[in-house]
Amino acid sequence: MTKTTALLADPISREHLAGRDHPECPERFDAVLEGLRAAGLLDRLDAIAPRAATEDELLLCHTPAYLRTARRDIASGAHYLSTGDTEVAPNSWEVAERASGGVFNAVDAVVEGRARNAFCAVRPPGHHANAIRGMGFCLFNNVALAARYAQRKHGLERVLIVDWDVHHGNGTQDIFYSDPSVFFFSTHQWPLYPGTGRADETGADGAEGTTMNFPLPAGSGRREILGAVRERLLPAAREFCPGLVLVSAGFDSRIGDPLGGFTLTDEDFSALTEAAMEIADHTAGGRLVSVLEGGYSLTGLASAAAAHVAALSTR
Repeated sequence: MTKTTALLADPISREHLAGRDHPECPERFDAVLEGLRAAGLLDRLDAIAPRAATEDELLLCHTPAYLRTARRDIASGAHYLSTGDTEVAPNSWEVAERASGGVFNAVDAVVEGRARNAFCAVRPPGHHANAIRGMGFCLFNNVALAARYAQRKHGLERVLIVDWDVHHGNGTQDIFYSDPSVFFFSTHQWPLYPGTGRADETGADGAEGTTMNFPLPAGSGRREILGAVRERLLPAAREFCPGLVLVSAGFDSRIGDPLGGFTLTDEDFSALTEAAMEIADHTAGGRLVSVLEGGYSLTGLASAAAAHVAALSTR
């Protein structure tokens, strides 16, 4: 039987911030795999080989100055990037390179037809990192890099990024805010870190309308978030007609997460996944790559990621 969903799960992801008391901890990687194992999903998934991103590939979204600064900070033994509030460890550069490079391999597998879709269980997350700085828990913007990589290597003209993390993906928005070839959609709690993502932030310089933000109050859940996807994103995406759908899969929007106040359930993540797949089926031949962002309750992350991947693997 043909396996339709692929999984990137590089064990090096465990090494970032190992031994530190931090919400974005190595145990998150273990929780995702345990959730998939408990749901009987691991044996149904094709493995994506890991690799490191090259500097040329990282330059698709990040400036040379930022890469020099981040590499220097990490090599010096600093605990934080000097560009912001991102905590790092001596091996964080290598781990982050492998996160981005593995996502590129997932894009290759999906675009080349070796998998219908893919889930990338990567650390560190990426959607707060912009061209010139790391922010939050993010060093390189994995999903933004994936969009640029798909365009450069595979010639895809338009890419859609769907971000349902509880925090706004400010870095992803910044990178594509004036680029009409990448559509960025985000639901996020407001007010909450990083304080961006107002509804009137819709794009600029010829890209007006290709950024779509839904800032929502704490307590929001299925009605508001899935409603925004079904009522606003689906028609906009059909008009935009992406050749690839990317998901910034943040599971900190699940009920009970310690860093957020949304109330999504595992069943809601299944429904969100099905909606994203509907877009991919309609315009992109089913091509979808999902990249892990937040999710800081280990039990909640395990069950939500399993629900997400179960929905991906139903076709």
